[in-house]
Amino acid sequence: MSTEWEKSSRIKFKVVDKLSINQWAEEDRPREKLERLGAGALSNAELLAILIGSGTPKESAVDLMKRVMNDCGNNLNTLGKMSIHHMMTYDGIGPAKAITILAACELGKRRAREKAEERQDLGSATAIYNYMHPRMQDLDLEEAWILLMNQNYKLIKEVRISHGGISETAVDVRVIMKEAVLCNATIMALCHNHPSNNAVASKDDDRVTQRIMKACEIMRVYFLDHIIITDGQYYSYRELGKI
Repeated sequence: MSTEWEKSSRIKFKVVDKLSINQWAEEDRPREKLERLGAGALSNAELLAILIGSGTPKESAVDLMKRVMNDCGNNLNTLGKMSIHHMMTYDGIGPAKAITILAACELGKRRAREKAEERQDLGSATAIYNYMHPRMQDLDLEEAWILLMNQNYKLIKEVRISHGGISETAVDVRVIMKEAVLCNATIMALCHNHPSNNAVASKDDDRVTQRIMKACEIMRVYFLDHIIITDGQYYSYRELGKI
């Protein structure tokens, strides 16, 4: 005959077995784990669990997708060949979830066929001028842009930081550095146009350059250059030895 302690222990173990994902430790929940560690840290089952959103009262979304993937030999190609009807034979997977899984598999196939986007190489003042000149040659007002790059001088992102003039008040260095950190940029260049077509730096240009350079030093981002763009020529702080 079972003692009260044994009955209590069985009840406790039974409750633990039925914990929903919302009751898991936060670091183990698929969505939170992806946000914290990146998609690469998750298993196929965890990624698929995020897509389907929920499992059944007896089985979490992760456990459900572990079972499906186990039946597929943990092979996503095999999963992608399953029919909607076959997938719906699993308790907890209806038409909507089956379609979502197969749509994700199809996107994976299409991505594999795509060529990687070729990033612009902006390792020199001439390259920066050739890239930005078409964008800035017909502007009536001054615009300032930062070009954020990886360690190989490949462009990650370009961001307009001011419109209507470049000065210490118009350029917010905090915003610039925030963009660099969010993009994981290791190299930065600043460029702006002179609608007057005068390819000479002003005192405001010099002051802004120095402020951004100092901020880059603190954040350990390499400040490549400040290019002033006019129609047909450019002014490079680095080529002129000013940085």
